[in-house]
Amino acid sequence: MQPLQTMARLRRKACVALFLFTLFIFGSLMGLRTLKPTDGFSDLAPGLELLPILGGRMSREATESPVQAHPHGGNTKAALSNSGPEGTIFYDVHIFYYTWYGSPHMDGKYIHWDHILVPHWDPKVANSYPKGKHMPPEDIASSFYPELNSYSSRDPDVLESHMEQIGASAAGVLVLSWFPPGLADDNGEPAEDLVPAVLDAAYRHNLKVAFQIQPYRGRNDQTLHDNIKYIIDRYGDHGAFYRFTSSTGKSLPLFYIYDSYLTPPESWSEFLTPTGSHSVRGSAYDSMFIALIVEERHKHDILAGGFDGMYTYFASNGFSFGSSHQNWKAIKAFCDGNNLLFIPSVGPGYIDTSIRPWNNHNTRNRVNGRYYETALQAALNVRPEIVTITSFNEWHEGTQIERAMPKKTVTRVYLDYQPHGPEHYLELTRRWAEQFNKEKQDWLI
Repeated sequence: MQPLQTMARLRRKACVALFLFTLFIFGSLMGLRTLKPTDGFSDLAPGLELLPILGGRMSREATESPVQAHPHGGNTKAALSNSGPEGTIFYDVHIFYYTWYGSPHMDGKYIHWDHILVPHWDPKVANSYPKGKHMPPEDIASSFYPELNSYSSRDPDVLESHMEQIGASAAGVLVLSWFPPGLADDNGEPAEDLVPAVLDAAYRHNLKVAFQIQPYRGRNDQTLHDNIKYIIDRYGDHGAFYRFTSSTGKSLPLFYIYDSYLTPPESWSEFLTPTGSHSVRGSAYDSMFIALIVEERHKHDILAGGFDGMYTYFASNGFSFGSSHQNWKAIKAFCDGNNLLFIPSVGPGYIDTSIRPWNNHNTRNRVNGRYYETALQAALNVRPEIVTITSFNEWHEGTQIERAMPKKTVTRVYLDYQPHGPEHYLELTRRWAEQFNKEKQDWLI
């Protein structure tokens, strides 16, 4: 009987061990899902959810004002790095930056922190979710809470803190979300008059400023041409104005064109190809123009339109073809074969349910920084010329690396960066920026 009892005990132990092992494997797979979806559109019904979000996506900033003259910035990228007050910074690491926030102290009211809850485009689905808008300062339009509280982008102290934090992250170029004078996104106010203050603050920290031009009503190849003239005429001589030095040694401004796919390539080619009816090529306003790749077919449109490269923007791996890490090698090969820049965009995570409560399936958990590091490694694997970070302070979509703090109110418990400190994602960015530039030197050997 003793051997039989022993065998029964061993069988029970084996069953328990097998159960625990199965549980561990299941948990690991669920965790990995947040890091790398197996399918480029794993969480989207094909064609149903992507385009409405993209087409109706919040636009960004915008009015006007003279700029202080500074010594010309020179070849910002001829030297890939520079020393700033916060340490070495790298001009091949770009970070998306937003100046659309307002508070009663500076602006007479809250702007963007009180963002509406965007209704789903299907009325049947929309009826299942809350409506209305947020009520700052306790209830803001973000799943995280800023260490600087619900701030105003016009506050000089906030601007200075932002430049310090960007310098601490080692990103050398902030990419300012831009609307023409007098224009703004649906939930914001014109903020183009802030550009001089941003340039001046960046200059004090040896940072450079590039522009991401947002879609606005009536934007086309001709109005964009006018925008480029305006920006270069007004800010091109500022010491913080970013210029990219190409492989041929030519130093040119660089512009990111958000939602570029909204304008057909035939129209873009009138502006961006040498034979176009109002070509910018070879003129005083010639620049590097970087288009947004969302769907796979966009790469051919970007080439036909005369763009100089493409970027991916979205921080949700698997949300679009362009933002899926598994596609970056193929996109990079296409760009290399057609003399285009490929600029992958990486982010620390994604959660926009504070403004799109129905969009939970596109949430990407930060996993205490592992999601970010997975994205950064994927970017480095394709040996890009430039890497973009989405974002410094897009709080609505939870892609920010700006310092956040734990906060609990009567009605809400905000996410935070614990068990790490508020500067965790700034530190991770610096570590990977340094790694990127170290590896770059090896690539050139």
